[in-house]
Amino acid sequence: MKELSTAQDLSSYIDFAAHEGKEITLVGQIQNLRVLAWGGFVILRLPNYLVQCVADATKINMPLAELKPEATVRVSGTLVKANIKDVAMWPREWEVSIASIEVLSMPSEEALPVDTTKKELSCDLSTKFDYRPLTLRHPRERAIFRIASTVYNEFGEALARLGFTRICSPKIVYSGAEGGANIFKLSYFERQAFLAQSPQFYKQMMVGVFGRVYEQGPVFRAEEHDTSRHLNEYISLDMEMRLENGFEDIMQVEAAVLKSIFERLQRECAPELALLGVTAPSIDKIITVTFAEAHQIVLDQTGRDCRGEKDLDPEEERVVCDYAKKTWGTDFVFVTHYPSVKRPFYALDDPANPDTTLSFDLLFRGIEITTGGARMFRYEDYLRKMKARDMNPQLFESYLQAFRYGMPPHGGLGLGLERLVAQICGLANVKEASLFPRDRKRLEP
Repeated sequence: MKELSTAQDLSSYIDFAAHEGKEITLVGQIQNLRVLAWGGFVILRLPNYLVQCVADATKINMPLAELKPEATVRVSGTLVKANIKDVAMWPREWEVSIASIEVLSMPSEEALPVDTTKKELSCDLSTKFDYRPLTLRHPRERAIFRIASTVYNEFGEALARLGFTRICSPKIVYSGAEGGANIFKLSYFERQAFLAQSPQFYKQMMVGVFGRVYEQGPVFRAEEHDTSRHLNEYISLDMEMRLENGFEDIMQVEAAVLKSIFERLQRECAPELALLGVTAPSIDKIITVTFAEAHQIVLDQTGRDCRGEKDLDPEEERVVCDYAKKTWGTDFVFVTHYPSVKRPFYALDDPANPDTTLSFDLLFRGIEITTGGARMFRYEDYLRKMKARDMNPQLFESYLQAFRYGMPPHGGLGLGLERLVAQICGLANVKEASLFPRDRKRLEP
């Protein structure tokens, strides 16, 4: 029997200033290696850093030529001041003067299939995704997902500070929340089940329990289009809340959460933003336009008359965003009051105009990143709308019981993590903001 002693510090963060001029030992993987006549440079990849280490060939215990990228090593030496220009390095104010190197592991392949030592990955998307366990090690790829991690974490933490309770709903479900054919079927013992398109039903149920809830998790859409805007599995950042002042409450909460996310990005992801050459956006101004007004903007700006359409196409979204940036100085615009026929059955119709809903999309830099709005909350209204849409209420019995027991006015939203991150990072394809993207052609790695 052995009693495990409690470690004093398990953090991977390093106080470099406190180690200046002192001996330090770092364990990491070699991101890059430059062997020169006098010695060379070893760029060490740590959990939170990319550290430059400098070797004098006359003072180290082994030739640098015996090392290779992606080897895991233990480096010991003195931390000294530096002035490193490469924005991929972090920190750039210090480097390690190497005294000794110990090899812990070496890659088994002589030549790696993709060169991750260059400033840019020189490969197409297909190759990038085929070798994802390797290509994700590139500094620019790591930067994208460090930003994604911060967005994900702050979404939940900001909502928690506003009194929201986190929930974790099932992803194997009896019926789809959004309806339609874009739902994955699977065998569930002797029954048929589906992969959840959304946590919508469970979010609404839990509003009756906590009043304010949020969830962060995967959702699945069996959509056949293969575009730069779509994934078949993505991370949805969801919230649902009681409404006390109308559906605008939801937009107010989202604006507050996004503001908190962007401020945290500025504080904690400055190196990653600099490496990608982007800045964190701001949401100092909340602009809303109705769906009808959005179509009028498109007509005025382009001459295209789309006023008879029931949705905004991608080009219209870009036009509205360009107009919002030019006219109001904002990257964000809420488009409200979408037609009822284009919204799910649970969307609450506008009492002043039942052909429209108290719903919205949030557009950001030319693309929709959020869909939300108020939901119906009376049992009888659900029966009426389901009948009008030729839906069978019995298929939704476990969902509808929440409304039989009484529910407050409520609403919520779903925010696509990958779309938001792709827009922040200036990525051309949303798949680049997914660790291991899933589309109709890709199921590996």
